[in-house]
Amino acid sequence: MDHLIELTDIYKIYHMGDTDVHALDGVTIHIDKGEFVAIVGQSGSGKSTCMNIIGCLDVPTSGTYLLGGVDVSTMEDDQQAEIRNKMLGFIFQQYNLIPKLSVLENVELPLLYSGADSATRRQAAMKALERVGLADKCKNLPNQLSGGQQQRVSIARALAGSPSVILADEPTGALDSRTGREVLSFLQELNREGDTIVLITHDNSIAVKAQRIIRLSDGKVIYDGPADDPRAVVQPHEPGEEAPA
Repeated sequence: MDHLIELTDIYKIYHMGDTDVHALDGVTIHIDKGEFVAIVGQSGSGKSTCMNIIGCLDVPTSGTYLLGGVDVSTMEDDQQAEIRNKMLGFIFQQYNLIPKLSVLENVELPLLYSGADSATRRQAAMKALERVGLADKCKNLPNQLSGGQQQRVSIARALAGSPSVILADEPTGALDSRTGREVLSFLQELNREGDTIVLITHDNSIAVKAQRIIRLSDGKVIYDGPADDPRAVVQPHEPGEEAPA
């Protein structure tokens, strides 16, 4: 069976003066349709670079990335933008809603970029808002909503184009713990309904809400397996420290 996301031997190397920084150092990751996967790591682990490549926001220095069987690792910017708009839905830490647009207009935006007509946009946006329980707020402006409601609007925006993958980048980072738990429960519910979700986080307590954890350290995958395995949340020891017994 073909994987939905297939990263094979991915390197991302940045040249910093005389130094080469390996943000990703030979990463191989396969994610199937319907999975809920958390990619976890501390600052500098490579998780953000990994998200940018999965999200077609960046290209690897070497290696291949197949998304839905299509090689996107060598695409030009405009080709990547088209794939991104068609196959990927993004949920950001800071919501990234446009203040002057209504909730409905914010959710319609990805469909506007894809060239959908007005009636199609409105119907798909309202359906997405119904899924997140905010259809009654469709005429409100973002600043008239709570933080949790704004994040649910950004989830609706991600869902509106029926993407193959939902990429959630630290989606609870700007929320209090109770509201953050509600958003995570909602992502779990979407996954039960069949959505493929890739969650990027540095926080183990959030990562364990996924079914599977991929842990990165120094640009390498150091764990890839069930979220309920104790090894999934063990931090790598620092150089010079004794490894935990």
